[in-house]
Amino acid sequence: MDKNSVYRTNCFYWDTNGNDFLGAIVLPFYGAFISEEKCQLFGDVSGKKMLEIGCGNGQSLQYQGERKASELWAVDISKKQIEKATQHLKASGHSAKLICSPMEEECGIPVDYFDFVYSIYAIGWTTDLEGTFCRIASYLKKDGVFIFSWSHPIHKCVVAENNMLAFKKCYFDESWYSVSLDEGALTLSDRKLSTYVNALAKAGFVIEQMIEQSDDEIIQSWDNNSDFAKKAKMLPVTFVVKARKL
Repeated sequence: MDKNSVYRTNCFYWDTNGNDFLGAIVLPFYGAFISEEKCQLFGDVSGKKMLEIGCGNGQSLQYQGERKASELWAVDISKKQIEKATQHLKASGHSAKLICSPMEEECGIPVDYFDFVYSIYAIGWTTDLEGTFCRIASYLKKDGVFIFSWSHPIHKCVVAENNMLAFKKCYFDESWYSVSLDEGALTLSDRKLSTYVNALAKAGFVIEQMIEQSDDEIIQSWDNNSDFAKKAKMLPVTFVVKARKL
């Protein structure tokens, strides 16, 4: 895997077609069928300093601003998404310190500063999971909280076919691969849950909560007959982790 090639491919997609992915992957949703309003992982954030990893167009930052967070910071690899976030926050009456940079790299974010670092469907884009988690730990105060969500790895391994679920991919395969989309391409790696857990432990985090079960009420609000909804009733499609810096 060539890190710079991954950067270029994914950054180009987010610069040109990134909003195609937004919807269920901005707070209060952690991804398909899991919501903050039901899980209450953040609790009261009033007066808290918050950093988002992979802010997209700023909707999750707006959500935290409306809940009275005292400072909003964010980093995103896409210059275009940073521009959209700036415009969106201005229009909604909020402000944030926004930095365009890969999450893996030093980019001037203060250390031992934040009460919360969070990432909604962005952490999986990193080319260096252990390094990114260590960097995130450095940003947090002692006992600070890191919350992130991503596509559940088992979801990528299983497809719905003829009213049955069938494996199409080895769960243990973490190799990088290209995904062709309508107007672009992305480069991804499907990491095992144990890879995330072990990287968190190595970075000095303790996991306080993990959620992987889809919310039945949210499923009911979707097209209940879609293959995706049927799949979500039988296996996790999103996972969320809440971890605390020791």
